[in-house]
Amino acid sequence: MKQFRVLVVDDESRILNFLTSKLKASGYGVLTASSGIEALEQVQAQEPDLVVLDVVMPTKDGFETLKDLRRFSSVPTIILSARESNADKVKGLRLGADDYLAKPFSPDELVARIEAVRRRLAPPEKRKTYDELTLGEMTIDFKRHLVCVQGREIQLTRIEWLLISELARNAGNLMPYDELLTRIWGPEFRDDVQILRTWISRLREKIERAPGSPRFIRTVPKAGYIMDLPAA
Repeated sequence: MKQFRVLVVDDESRILNFLTSKLKASGYGVLTASSGIEALEQVQAQEPDLVVLDVVMPTKDGFETLKDLRRFSSVPTIILSARESNADKVKGLRLGADDYLAKPFSPDELVARIEAVRRRLAPPEKRKTYDELTLGEMTIDFKRHLVCVQGREIQLTRIEWLLISELARNAGNLMPYDELLTRIWGPEFRDDVQILRTWISRLREKIERAPGSPRFIRTVPKAGYIMDLPAA
């Protein structure tokens, strides 16, 4: 089996060496980069399976690096930051990060979060599936992982696709916050409603005419979300 490879990006050699040792001991292949520019080059040349990206770096910080990365790659990315700011967390998630971990952190927690991302990448467990589903002006092609609204193909990230798939397969039914979080991110995230709200907001911006007045994904306050069925 091909070894799962993690690219660790940090300008501090001490942290690079520490995380390299921990991840190798946990069975991962490890690549390293000490700057945002080097990280982008490594992703293009080496195609790692996941990126662990520090925010605070000179010249090109982690947010700028992630923004550039998302122009050509959807590789899963975990942001690391010494700034435990909710605004920074939301910014990272909006730019396309899969997770956010504040420093100082336990290396075991980082490994656990990497494992959670790996579970999301694994083939889903067998459950009722469709080849294609049409909900009003939106058509979802599950075989080809395509979403079209009014005949226009919508480009989705992996997390956005997983979210819309879960909601569409359960169209007309309430999907509670904790259930969606568990299915998409894993049981460790069942209480992290903020990350779910952020990604739902990103998804709405792509599929809704007016994200503030959604037609497809309806919020049930303090409960969850529903993919509404079209009116008869």
